[in-house]
Amino acid sequence: MEKLVVSANVAPDTVGSVSSPSSSAAPAVPAKPYKAPRSESRLRKLAGRVLPPLIVFVLVVAFWEIAIRASGVKPYLFPKPSDIVRAVGENWHNLLISVRTTVAESVLGFVLSVVLGVAIAIGLALSKTVERSVYPYAIILQTIPIVAVAPIIVIWCGAGMNAIVVIAFLIAFFPILSNTLIGLNSTEANMKNLFYLYNATKWQTIWKLRLPAALPYIMAGMKISCSLSVVGAIVGEYVAGIGGLQGGLGYAITVASTRLQTAYLFACGLTAAVMGIVFFLLINALSNRLLRSWHDSAINN
Repeated sequence: MEKLVVSANVAPDTVGSVSSPSSSAAPAVPAKPYKAPRSESRLRKLAGRVLPPLIVFVLVVAFWEIAIRASGVKPYLFPKPSDIVRAVGENWHNLLISVRTTVAESVLGFVLSVVLGVAIAIGLALSKTVERSVYPYAIILQTIPIVAVAPIIVIWCGAGMNAIVVIAFLIAFFPILSNTLIGLNSTEANMKNLFYLYNATKWQTIWKLRLPAALPYIMAGMKISCSLSVVGAIVGEYVAGIGGLQGGLGYAITVASTRLQTAYLFACGLTAAVMGIVFFLLINALSNRLLRSWHDSAINN
């Protein structure tokens, strides 16, 4: 009986002292998550951005084609996408010349609006008195319909490229001026006080502090103005356009409408829209490149 009692008392300690295999084994290392290569992740991001609008475009074009065919509408009233493609194929040479002319006019008007808009905004930002005196007239200039001003511009500059560039400049000018001025006046007060403590001049403060801080606003104004310059060039071609083989898209639209070439009219309008989209994408790429390293709007992209 004593032996049984002793063995019963020792057995639990002996069992407890034996370590289980699982407790002596090394802890399991968690598996690392799979990381896709950079090229694969970029392709996924590109597909996520391109595929949704591309699918919508295909669906809209297909619905347009099927609806017009089913309704039997005449092509001179509402052409099908296939009619537009056929019109582009038949008039591609004239369309290419018109696009080249309108692109040159739009780019010149846009560059002029950027240069003068930023320069005038800097001049206004240097003095509040000058800003209060001059800025209201810039607003008045923006509110005047460009169609009312265009004949005066034709009288002053003559019909042709000069008048069209001036009209494109007037339409694209105000967003650059307004956004740049807002950006220059939105500089952080503590940073301006720091420059004041270091005895920085007004030009040093503008060039090294306020202008870089206003860069996101300038790029936002450029995104608006680049598309407006295309609109201004086409409006200028209506009023002061060059005729013949050197005419732009505005002149081509006018000729197509008088001849009831509705399919070619749609082709010219869609080409102008594509031009505006391409201009916007180029300015957007430039904005991302300039702001990528420090501004949230580009970092998130």
